[in-house]
Amino acid sequence: MTAPCRSDKDQDMLDMKIIRQNVDKVKNALQNRGSVVNLDELLDADARRRALIQEADELKARRNQFSALIARSKTEGLDLEKEKSEMRAISERIKAIDEQIRQADETVNRSLLEIPNIPHESVPVGKDAQDNQVVRVWGEKPEFSFAPKDHWDVGEGLSILDFKRAAKITGARFAVNWGQGALLERALINFMLDVHTRDHGYTEVLTPFMVNRESMTATGQLPKFEEDLFATDDYFLIPTAEVPVTNLYRSETLEGGDLPVKLVAYTPCFRREAGSYGKDTRGLIRQHQFNKVELVRFADPSRSFEDLEELTGDAEDILRRLGLHYRVVVLCTGDLGFSSAKTYDLEVWMPAQGVYREISSCSNFVDFQARRGQIRYRDKETKKTDYCHTLNGSGLAVGRTLAAILENYQQRDGTVEIPEVLRSYMRLDLISPIG
Repeated sequence: MTAPCRSDKDQDMLDMKIIRQNVDKVKNALQNRGSVVNLDELLDADARRRALIQEADELKARRNQFSALIARSKTEGLDLEKEKSEMRAISERIKAIDEQIRQADETVNRSLLEIPNIPHESVPVGKDAQDNQVVRVWGEKPEFSFAPKDHWDVGEGLSILDFKRAAKITGARFAVNWGQGALLERALINFMLDVHTRDHGYTEVLTPFMVNRESMTATGQLPKFEEDLFATDDYFLIPTAEVPVTNLYRSETLEGGDLPVKLVAYTPCFRREAGSYGKDTRGLIRQHQFNKVELVRFADPSRSFEDLEELTGDAEDILRRLGLHYRVVVLCTGDLGFSSAKTYDLEVWMPAQGVYREISSCSNFVDFQARRGQIRYRDKETKKTDYCHTLNGSGLAVGRTLAAILENYQQRDGTVEIPEVLRSYMRLDLISPIG
């Protein structure tokens, strides 16, 4: 089964007008997502708002008529005390209705911000991660003549990962990288940035690591996921570079001939992991602070799903060059992220636990984020403006890549072989114990 079919026009699905015109489609799509949004309440609020707007427009038309009549009375000597009194009453009513409309707008807009994106027609229908589908597999699982260790044991044995001191200076779910461990992290960041800029055609950008509420709202983190974010008095620490990079063009219009705009950014990322207590408490898989190289595209709606395939391939290229066995999974409707219309997860093999771990999520948000952030493009032929499509994906999550290298390249004596593509960055072939 697949999600409800979407035409090109359906890409505007979360516009209130389109929701009204496609109620059954939207309800079905939200049901497939497992969303608990009460669409009937939203539609009722919208109907009340439109009725108020109609009443206000009619009253304003009457007030304009009275204004014209009163203007004539000054030259014609007409006695219009009754009409003047009625006009004052109308003006008071209009003032009251305008306030009701403002409140109704806030209610409708707040509700719209809580509605997730509509899945693309190619997304499989399912309840949770168990219904995700494997699209392809690359490489072979490494074979060991010994029982492979978890990456945290490998890292601590080499004295390159230190979780105890990180907990002392900050708290749980943080890590300190020492010596060659710090060098490996830096080498991975530089390697990923070099490949994406040199070979994949992305432009590197270095953005702030804190953003304002408008930026978080535009990309879909707010209001729904506020409890997952770290905040200062005025700003939020970014959970991913997707937020600042996508917001570079908030309230701007791109030229259609320049699409796709392809950007890559390294940033640290900060997440509370509020819903993951007890999960992956050891190691580098689920940290409150971690490094990531992020790919972002601003695309023409007519080919954004081709862009998604390309972007996913760009992230895969990093894993292939590192020689890490992985698989590509398409997420089902029930496992999609809030803002995504379609997502591929890249899952790398972790031999110690015998499981695949997500190392990248590559998503097409269609015009969901562009609507929230007012990001448009101007068609090079028609010169008309419309919302562009936004995409992003990890290219890759650096800490998880480091963990995968420690597990997949570990040796019997506890050392770790350096993947060949990283040796020029590290000036090492092997990670050995410090000291």
